[in-house]
Amino acid sequence: MAEQIIFKAENNYNQLQIYLNKIKVKNILLVCESFISQLQINDWFKTLESSSEISLFRFSDFQTNPQYSSVVAGVELFRQSKCDCIIAVGGGSAIDVAKCIKLFSNMDPNKNYLDQVIIPNNIKLIAIPTTAGTGSESTRFAVIYYEETKQSISDDSCIPSFVLFDSSAINTLPAYYRKASMLDALCHAIESFWSVNSTEESRKYSRQALQCILENMDEYLRNDEIANMFMLKAANLAGRAINIAQTTAGHAMCYKLTSFYGIAHGHACALCVAKLWGYMIDHGDECIDPRGKLYLQRIFQDIADAMGCSAASEAPVIFQNILNRLELPVPCPKEEDYFVLINSVNSVRMKNNPVKLSREAIDMIYHQILEGNY
Repeated sequence: MAEQIIFKAENNYNQLQIYLNKIKVKNILLVCESFISQLQINDWFKTLESSSEISLFRFSDFQTNPQYSSVVAGVELFRQSKCDCIIAVGGGSAIDVAKCIKLFSNMDPNKNYLDQVIIPNNIKLIAIPTTAGTGSESTRFAVIYYEETKQSISDDSCIPSFVLFDSSAINTLPAYYRKASMLDALCHAIESFWSVNSTEESRKYSRQALQCILENMDEYLRNDEIANMFMLKAANLAGRAINIAQTTAGHAMCYKLTSFYGIAHGHACALCVAKLWGYMIDHGDECIDPRGKLYLQRIFQDIADAMGCSAASEAPVIFQNILNRLELPVPCPKEEDYFVLINSVNSVRMKNNPVKLSREAIDMIYHQILEGNY
């Protein structure tokens, strides 16, 4: 992973100011969501504009599941304003948009950016996450949509060079999104742990993230300031883990649940992981991790150990209990939904899954998810 500077706000933004002075910024493109007006850092940005020689250009013309056209508009503003730095304030969507603006900014604007080869540039990208979930600030991945089709962009050069953890930025998260973003980080930690691409380094991040989430979950859900900061750290660690190992079947199966039923990504992912986990433990003979079945059994036990469980089979039960306690709704499907769901599963992410999943297995797991079979 590229070198990354991480600071805590500590009720002020002095370290951010010092960093901007160090890199001699003149014009900043601020990629932010509309709710930035509710955050403390918005006042700081206003002061920055009025009290320094730095010019600030705000870009908020994007939505959740950002569109390619929005990124194109952001690139145009970046160029017209002669910006030399990008700051993203928001959740995964804002950070992903900022990453793409950075990557596309030195490409040919007369051609589709998605068809061009990425050439790394030295434009500084700063991330200030406002959810403790995606970990996008620590990964090389970005997701946008082109003609209603999900596009995954990946390049090491889009990893932000500076990250600011500001616990006040997640104070205003609605309860549902507070729960869903935490579950997103939790699923990242778990999926990266068992991924066929995991390494000793990624598993270290996975373990640390998993333990940090479980230790601070109750206080975080009560919006405790210290726990908020720990959850930001946990999401970042989980992001570092998936940056190496990538996600698996839990994510491959969850995307259509999100768009189909209008639930948050972390919510959908947790519903999938809860059922997938037990299935994989019970079907170790279908292991496709080249390190073998015994290795995978040890990994499931390592995850259980990190969660304070004595047996691997206890861990998915604990996970399901967390979901039950959060009281998140399960969508009510029509029978014809299952065909659409099964056909939506991304085969690339399935290759990262340590246990082979047949079409019949995916169908069964979707039924367990949506019919509440525990």
